Amino acid sequence: MTPAGPAVVDAHQHFWDPDRADYPWMTGPAAALRRRYGPEDLAPLLLAAGVHRTVVVQARMDLDETRELLEIAAGAGFVAGVVGWADLASPEVAATLRELRATPGGSRLVGIRHQVHDEPDAGWLLRPEVQRGLAAVGEAGLVYDLLVRTRELPAALETARRHPDVRFVLDHLAKPPIASGGADHGLGAARGWAAAQGWAAAMAPFADLAHVSCKLSGLVTEADPSAWTVADLEPYVRRALEWFGPGRCLFGSDWPVCTLAAPYQGVVDALLECLSGLGETDRAAVMGENAVRVYRLPA
Repeated sequence: MTPAGPAVVDAHQHFWDPDRADYPWMTGPAAALRRRYGPEDLAPLLLAAGVHRTVVVQARMDLDETRELLEIAAGAGFVAGVVGWADLASPEVAATLRELRATPGGSRLVGIRHQVHDEPDAGWLLRPEVQRGLAAVGEAGLVYDLLVRTRELPAALETARRHPDVRFVLDHLAKPPIASGGADHGLGAARGWAAAQGWAAAMAPFADLAHVSCKLSGLVTEADPSAWTVADLEPYVRRALEWFGPGRCLFGSDWPVCTLAAPYQGVVDALLECLSGLGETDRAAVMGENAVRVYRLPA
């Protein structure tokens, strides 16, 4: 199955080269990702899947990586935007964002992200210096991508409420516990419902925040990587659509992380199957038009 329409955008993919820099999270099962992934690897997959443009997202907390991604974006025609990293706690964050905008490819900078779920402090987002940094991101006209799990969702919610003028995007549906599942309200399998219930309760209040969107990404690796089915993913996608509506949900592949559980085409096909109950207009919004609007991608 290939999505139709002129604006199919993968709002979440990565590039990296572990020979040039360290990626501390590439351990355990993720160690299989410890090789170079570049535009030449992704381009044929996009063509085969009918995906026209992408947003590349940071994978290490290093300004050098952000500069590298901006340079790649300047040379790879399909990369429409970059979600990079900057030190939000730095008093110089506004100047850093201006400097990034002035580098080669700087016009492609559309957002900032931090690996919040790796911070020991569940309330890291609420630190005063981080709050000031988030305000600077908004003042620069950039999106802030929230990389959080259930533990960090309360701080993310309070942050979004404090900054109604900042566009926020929840990455990977805040990583729901799909592998452990949950029986109530159609959320997955019978075991581990408490985890799914906690995730759902923490996610639900975001429904009222119009400036917060959600990426339908990274779900195959939150499920059982070797045995997932579309039926495992569908309740979580359905719940996201109930909370955010088709106008605030974005397709993202999470390539190449997704390859731990599925090939690129398999991720696209799985999401399209989950969206099969939507009309053509709503499906086109999720598969690309929302990403163009939220990230203010060039036409």
